[in-house]
Amino acid sequence: MATTSVKRFTTGALGLACLVVIIGAIYVITANLRIRADLTAEKLYTLSMGSRELLAKLPKDVTLKFYFSRSSAEMPMGLKNYADQVCDLLKEYEIASNGRLVLEEFDPKPDSDAEEWAQRYGVEPQQTSMFGQPVYFGLVAVSGESQQVLGGLNPRSEATLEYDVTRLITRVAWPEKPVIGVMSSLKVLGEPMNPMMMMQRRRPQQDQGWLVFQELKKDYTVREIEMESESIPQEITTLVVVHPKNLTEKTLFALDQFVLRGGRLIALVDPFSVADFNANAQQQNPMMMQMGGGQAGPSTLSKLFTAWGVTFDTAKVVADLSAATKLNAGNGRVEENPAFLSFTPANATKDELLTAQLSQIMFAFAGSFEIAESKDIQVTPLFRTSKENACLVDQMNVQFGLGAMRSQLKPDGVQRTLAARLQGTFKTAFPNGYAEAGSTNAPIKGLTSGKGTVMLFGDTDFINDPFCVQMAQTLFGNIPQPINDNMTLFGNAVEQLAGRQELIGVRSRGNFNRPFIKVDRLEAAAMKKWQAEEERLQQKLSETQQRLNEMQQQKKGAERLILSREQQEAIVQFRKTEAETRKQLKSVRKNLNRDIEQLGLTLKLLNIGLVPVLVIGLGIVRGLSRKKQR
Repeated sequence: MATTSVKRFTTGALGLACLVVIIGAIYVITANLRIRADLTAEKLYTLSMGSRELLAKLPKDVTLKFYFSRSSAEMPMGLKNYADQVCDLLKEYEIASNGRLVLEEFDPKPDSDAEEWAQRYGVEPQQTSMFGQPVYFGLVAVSGESQQVLGGLNPRSEATLEYDVTRLITRVAWPEKPVIGVMSSLKVLGEPMNPMMMMQRRRPQQDQGWLVFQELKKDYTVREIEMESESIPQEITTLVVVHPKNLTEKTLFALDQFVLRGGRLIALVDPFSVADFNANAQQQNPMMMQMGGGQAGPSTLSKLFTAWGVTFDTAKVVADLSAATKLNAGNGRVEENPAFLSFTPANATKDELLTAQLSQIMFAFAGSFEIAESKDIQVTPLFRTSKENACLVDQMNVQFGLGAMRSQLKPDGVQRTLAARLQGTFKTAFPNGYAEAGSTNAPIKGLTSGKGTVMLFGDTDFINDPFCVQMAQTLFGNIPQPINDNMTLFGNAVEQLAGRQELIGVRSRGNFNRPFIKVDRLEAAAMKKWQAEEERLQQKLSETQQRLNEMQQQKKGAERLILSREQQEAIVQFRKTEAETRKQLKSVRKNLNRDIEQLGLTLKLLNIGLVPVLVIGLGIVRGLSRKKQR
């Protein structure tokens, strides 16, 4: 019996030892394997095709240096969890590069070589407590003599993390500064210094142009292209066209061929440009300022739009009651103008990189695009109005304020596109070539089709200084402060198109912000009801006034100065009607606030009470189930 027990014990011990060895071998073999599945609905942890294509084309080796103070007690747990996600993504880059990209991780402890190198590269030290040691959380890309840095990674930028990393790699692998062309009928690049002023040793204030283009000059080589250019230089890969009014056939042909040869075009057209309007007003009379009376024509790329299947109505301006902007109407009054559109993430296309981190965009008197479906061109809308509260108003009416376009503010149930990206194979707008009018020479032949990218915006004013920044007076001079995300949107558009072609295919990694759109819908519904009541009041006012005028015209001589009994009764009835209608308007606003407060209370009850109720309910169900089993 003893011998049998020993044998059993020995067999069991050997079996356990073999099991430990097998488990250890499996761990060693699979330690370097990355077997996992991305089960998220938005594929947050899978590299985009654009990133993979770019990694496959790397011309030289790239090293990613990831600096994170992992061992620091000052590092918040939330950042540690996010750092694991970042590191996991960077390892995906390393695997997809087939050996052209190497990832190095560093823990920059105080007074260490890693901390010294982090500071040299420009990784920003972050102070999490007043007397604690600084911590580091940044990424550096190095390739030969080129180096770029993301000085401070932040969970708030999680949606654009992949794009930021891919762009970082691009800048060190292809360090040449992109050349951008700018063509505009407006003075967006400013005006050069007057030589006569310089000769007289005067120092007038030089027009530096619009701030967004001043910012572009920091990262790109910006070249001005004349409005009547016959061709676009070959070194320009990205062209920004702002308010193209009355373009000649030869300039349209140049733009046509630019797109067909693979150029990337950003076109800002407008049915009514406030910047152009004010510029014309000041030329006619310098004292005429904002909306003071100038003449400005709309802008379009008519012939090219037709060839691309794009329709842009220059006689109509988009209005959206759910995106109305509160404006100063003078005399201490504030009015909501639905032609000044304040868009939120709800108006942006989901999972679009350009709009992932934007919270508010303003378009002023913008037009909309209708784009026909095509198997050759992929259309990605960027910003759209709501479907239930949008409409079109006449371009001529918007310049006279809300009162002039009030009668046209009738939503028609159509969702309109104000910005879009077109990518694919474009066809020429000049199938027979281009020839000067009246010329006997043979037409100039060009490309008939080609792959390109076009980004369209139905507004030019959204990047004009008064609509995107305000100047703050400080001890260091006037400093521009953004009032919305317009500059960021335009910068993202240029960066996406001016960079490597693969960057266009890099998507957002998901937007985790959930806009509170219920309140916006309530306000839009109230505004429509308010508008209907106001129109009814105005109609009653007009009818009463017309009756008074008719009565007055029936009198003669001195009788015109005396109110008849009928006139007095009409005035009393009018005042009674006016008071009742204003009371109804006040009731509409009160009901709106009540609905919003009720919605907030409901959400609070759900957030506070729902989880405990669910736990109690599950406990009761489980208890009853166990009792039934017994």
